[in-house]
Amino acid sequence: MTSVRVWLRLGLLLYAAGLSLCAAVDTTCEFYDNSECENQENCNSTSRFVMCKDEQQQEEGKRSHCYALWKNESNVITLVKKGCWLDDNDCYDKSECYEHDEAPEKGMFYCCCEGNLCNQHFDHLPIPQPDRSTAETPRTVPVDNSKELFRSLMYSLFPICGIALVVAVTFYMYKRHKSEHIQIPTQDPLPPPPSPLLGLRPLQLLEVKARGRFGAVWKAQLLNEYVAVKIFPLQDKASWLNEQDIFTTQLMKHDNLLQFIAVEKRGDGLEMELWLITAFHERGSLTDYLKGHLLKWSEMCHIAETMARGLAYLHDDVMGRNGEYKPAIAHRDFKSKNVLLKQDLTVVVADFGLAMKFDPGRSCGDTHGQVGTRRYMAPEVLEGAINFNRDAFLRIDMYAFGLVLWEIVSRCSAVDGPVDEYQLPFEEEIGQHPTLEDMQEVVVHKKMRPQFRETWLKHQGLEILCETIEECWDHDAEARLSAGCVEERLGQLSRTVNITTSNTVDITTNQQTPPKESSL
Repeated sequence: MTSVRVWLRLGLLLYAAGLSLCAAVDTTCEFYDNSECENQENCNSTSRFVMCKDEQQQEEGKRSHCYALWKNESNVITLVKKGCWLDDNDCYDKSECYEHDEAPEKGMFYCCCEGNLCNQHFDHLPIPQPDRSTAETPRTVPVDNSKELFRSLMYSLFPICGIALVVAVTFYMYKRHKSEHIQIPTQDPLPPPPSPLLGLRPLQLLEVKARGRFGAVWKAQLLNEYVAVKIFPLQDKASWLNEQDIFTTQLMKHDNLLQFIAVEKRGDGLEMELWLITAFHERGSLTDYLKGHLLKWSEMCHIAETMARGLAYLHDDVMGRNGEYKPAIAHRDFKSKNVLLKQDLTVVVADFGLAMKFDPGRSCGDTHGQVGTRRYMAPEVLEGAINFNRDAFLRIDMYAFGLVLWEIVSRCSAVDGPVDEYQLPFEEEIGQHPTLEDMQEVVVHKKMRPQFRETWLKHQGLEILCETIEECWDHDAEARLSAGCVEERLGQLSRTVNITTSNTVDITTNQQTPPKESSL
């Protein structure tokens, strides 16, 4: 008996050691991407082996899997992608890559498996459905015992069901009472399990990056690349539709506008979510970047110029070579939070939930003018005395642009002396949460604007920039600069101003700053 116990303990130790050894081995998958060989004659040359190891996603207890995605058109199989996939319950303990769906949509097949190079071979093995006429056999219940059995079941189940019902009602009332009397927690919820397919491509939400007026923005993974997913609740469907309409306008693809990928509806009824999928930028918004970074002169000029270029393209009427046409578009909620930064600090303008197109021959209708973020509202918006025409809305954007330009200058390290901590426009005058009445008092009645520091005006390059800012936020809307004019000025300023190591400024004299003008 003692020897049996010894052998059992030894077996358990060997089994645990085997599990530890297996957990330490990284999964290797075959990688293939059909898009990499579109211009090559031999597509098989792109196939290779990769080790599934991503330090940003690999967590304790998570598993790595392999997957394959292929087409079957008229019995002709075309491989689309192979590679690694994150922890997915549907892939657990599958040593072979098989698609079991009888007829996948659009002839696209997808399978996943677990184990080294398990996706080298893949196949379609539908699970046959049993014939109901032959599978079901009649049951015979003794007539004499049926009533007694039913009576016994009722006596057994009735008390259990009654107790379960009481517990359920009590829990529901407790949750309802608690939700009415406590504040909504600010901690982000845990990420959900892997999402359904996006056009037969696996899309997985990873983490919440931002929350705004119209919903949350998630970082997600679409196959081997990161994307941003903006999730709107059903009550904000109008904003979701408006962003979709703006993004799908002809000629909206531009280096300084956020790249659009797709839209989707998830869920049913009142629980429906509206998804907007766009390009993902790790640096986040200009607001967040300025909070933690100072800007060199060259960086400040690059951010300001590309920001002006993006807004100028949005404001312009653009005619394509093949007859495509993009009308002028007003953003109507321009602020540093809606300005995103690429890795090289190039700006992309985002968030078109309130944007408005100005198609030729169409009036603005009864569009409400007092929209946007209070802190960035122009004087005419705060007064409610807005003329509903194209030029008026574009000039409102330029007022907000001047405030964002002030934020950028406030964090420039080219000045002599210390640089102030980041502040929002008017934060020094009226704090972080101004009311509409606060903004009307400061901007409309007192005609105040964020202050220029004395050190900025002693720096020749920043002095020119401050003059441009003043012409953007002019109280007289018709006197404001256009986005195209600001883009030209900032481009010339970055080319003609040379900052030496001692922070002195040399400005070439063979070029002049563009005059104050408005093309609106």
